[in-house]
Formats: sequence, structure tokens, C-alpha cells
Amino acid sequence: MQTRICDILGIGYPIFAFSHQRDVVAAVSKAGGLGVLGAVALSPDALDVELTWLDEQLDDIPYGIDVIVPAHYVGDEQGGLDAKALQAFIPQEQRDFVKGLMERYGVPDLPEGREASSGLLAWSANGAASLLDVALRHKPRLIANALGAPPPDMVKRAHDAGLLVAALAGRPEHAMKHKQAGVDIVVAQGYEAGGHTGELSTMVLVPQVVDAVAPTPVLAAGGIACGRQMAAAMALGAEGVWTGSVWLTTEEAETHPVIREKFLAATSYDTVRSRSLTGKPARQLKSTWNQSWDSSDSPEPLGMPLQTMLVAEAQLRISRAAATSAGARDLITYFVGQVVGQLNQVKPARRVLQDMVEEYADVLQRMTEQLS
Repeated sequence: MQTRICDILGIGYPIFAFSHQRDVVAAVSKAGGLGVLGAVALSPDALDVELTWLDEQLDDIPYGIDVIVPAHYVGDEQGGLDAKALQAFIPQEQRDFVKGLMERYGVPDLPEGREASSGLLAWSANGAASLLDVALRHKPRLIANALGAPPPDMVKRAHDAGLLVAALAGRPEHAMKHKQAGVDIVVAQGYEAGGHTGELSTMVLVPQVVDAVAPTPVLAAGGIACGRQMAAAMALGAEGVWTGSVWLTTEEAETHPVIREKFLAATSYDTVRSRSLTGKPARQLKSTWNQSWDSSDSPEPLGMPLQTMLVAEAQLRISRAAATSAGARDLITYFVGQVVGQLNQVKPARRVLQDMVEEYADVLQRMTEQLS
């Protein structure tokens, strides 16, 4: 199962596991894949804690981190405004809409003294640079940018420190920009994927990206949760797979209990691509939250990062109340791909990876027999 990706990174299987949970990252890396920690929601201090733990758990076993530096966002022309300055860009109509949703569904306020974060994540180049500062004090082997071509300084600093750089692309032309930016690995992410995703399916996108950026290695992402889907991706020219949704129902994932229950019961028809959480189209589980935002009489979701800032407190209130409030339960959602319809068991992350590898091998054996 060795590909160039395995040789470059020193891993056993070309299976990348994106997760916000460090336990998932560690489990996958220990099992021979490459765990990739989603860092955008972490402060530099919090990332330092997470990476210190991963270094201790993994020693010299490879892992990666993932940041988000979009090509365009509100305030980018000013180099990234602070939360206070950005608040002025949030219209009262959208504030009133969120307030009305919370009242309509009876979502309780936060306890006295408990405040939500500003919702301003490390979206900017400056924010990502601060996370990279921390990462370079630790032992990751890869840094990935999940939304746009990584800034030149990020690429240079990572390469100077011996890190590989990856970037996700939803269009062939985006992939070509990534290659021009100097990335080592392009991740072709199809429409089926959870989180921020474009409009081309994985089956259509991957071979186009492979051809566009050759000989740069390509990982396939979107709609991949088992060995058969991995084999299909490799047949399209990918040299590995980038996975995310499949880890949300593992034993190690700290997925909200209500969300986990919804995932296990969901079909592949139960996701929607919506701007209601981040301001950019992101695939997530259907709920009254995104359905309310996407209705014809709702205000337009704001651009990134304003939408995240607008809804940060509401999302915390929903998460805290979902176990006991029917209204919050109806509203709660999370990013997940269309493969959610296959996620009907809770397994250890190691078992998920092993099942994928074994099924992939079975597919290759069957195809070999068909050829002979």
C-alpha cells in the first residue's frame, strides 16, 4: 500500500485523518495513518498544549496540523481586524434574527458569568502565522491550509523548518494556484465532503486535479469512509485519501452526545451545504438551524468571519442545552459529509483505519482476479 505519500511522510498507509480531537489524531497516527489536528478554533496557547500532548504520545510518529486562511474575508484588506472592530460590520437585522431563533426554540441563556468567545477564529494570515509559530516549536510533519492557497510566508517558513505543506482545493484552477504557491500535496475535495466544500463531486474533481498539478501528489477527499471508496479514489489517480467525517463517531471523538446520536441515525440525504455557520458554503447535518437561515424570508448569512462571530454565543447556548431542551436539540448541527449515512457504529479509530485497509486490499484482490 506504499505510495509516494507514505515514503515522503514516513507513514504506513496513505490515509489522512482530519479531526479537532487530539485523541483521534494520536490513534490514527499510531495505527499507521496520519492524524491531522484542526487548529483554527484554538488559541496559540491552547494549540501549544495540544501539540505538547501529541509530541509526548507520538514521540517521532508523524502527525499534522490544519489551519484556515481563506483567500478573501471581511477585513482582509486591513490585514485582519480585531473582534471589536469587526462587530461594527454586523447588521442589526442579523442580530435580531439570531435572537428570534433562540426565543422561538426556547434555548436558555448562558449561566450568569459564562461568556461565549468572540467567535473570531484564526482565519487571517496573521492568525495562522501565530499558530505556525507554535507548531514550529513542536514535531508536526505537515501543515495544511483548508481554504485557499497558503500565504507565501507560511510555505517558506514551513519548508525552512522541514515541514510539508498541503492545501485543499474544490476546483482544478484552485489546485493549480496551490501548486504555484509551492505546496507539496494537493487535496482534491469533492462536493460530498463535510465542512467547506465546492460544487464538483469527488469522482469528477480528482482526475482533473491529478492531471492539472502532475507530478505533485494528490489526496482525494469527500465521500470516503471505507476501503471501497478509497480504492475508487486511488483508481482516479490519487496517492492517498483525506478523511474527516468517518472519525466523528469513533470512540475517541468528543462529539457532542446529541450530535453523535443524530449522526448514527442519519442517512446520506440528511446533510445540507449552508452558509449559516461560517459565512461560506459548508456541508453540515440538516437541522432547524440551517433550514431557518436558508429559508426565503431569512436575512442573508454574513461573510466570513462575521457569520461565525454573529452565531458564536447562540451555538454555545444550543450546545449546552441540547441534552435537555427539545428546541436546542432541533437546532443543533455540526459539519459532516454525505458519508454520514454509512456511520452507524461507534468504533475505535484504530479499528476504522484497519477496516479501511483490509477492505481496500480485498478490492484490489478482487480486481486482480477479474483481470486474470
